[in-house]
Amino acid sequence: MSEPLLASTFLFRFSVPCRRCDSLWSAKSAELGREHALPSFGELEGRPQFADVRSAWSPDGLLFTLRVSGKRQSVWCRSSRIEDSDGLHVWIDTRDTHNIHRASRFCHRFGFLPVGGTAAEDQPLGRLLVIDRARENPKSVADSALRVRAAVSAGGYSLQAHIPAAALTGFDPQEHPRLGFTYAVIDRELGWQTFSMGPEFPFDEDPSLWGSLELVA
Repeated sequence: MSEPLLASTFLFRFSVPCRRCDSLWSAKSAELGREHALPSFGELEGRPQFADVRSAWSPDGLLFTLRVSGKRQSVWCRSSRIEDSDGLHVWIDTRDTHNIHRASRFCHRFGFLPVGGTAAEDQPLGRLLVIDRARENPKSVADSALRVRAAVSAGGYSLQAHIPAAALTGFDPQEHPRLGFTYAVIDRELGWQTFSMGPEFPFDEDPSLWGSLELVA
């Protein structure tokens, strides 16, 4: 049987709810229930499923949690090579615009690693990354403004990442309750788990290939 000319995920624009949680970050680890789970529509094409990704929002910003399992190798993270490191990447457009192919100033890419921060590279790291071919860039964000927790185990790792509202250019849930969105969990051992399209498509730089997050109460 011949391979399809187009991936099935290319034929749809996926939209999923992101539920509100007013206590996004505290001294204790954040625990989001199953109602906060984000799907991986790559499952429609038989792509690997090794990560549990969840999200929540409040007027204070966005929270993402990640749990990766099934690893036999140690995590590989380098602050100088975040795009190639094991971790979570999220793309967010605070205007949910799908008719542009080059990122606007409302488009963001964040990378979160379970280790790789500090000189010893033994602490979690979050960073706003440049989107290739962007027409404009969002306002700059210091790494320290992004809150990240992580715990590494023999079979994988867990990670929690808080993006404050101040780090999201144009974030206004009341006026704009839909966000352009996609994610990728990158693992040098297990592969890529994505929200919809795989790395064969240039979703890392093209907002027209992203889905949507609906900010619901």
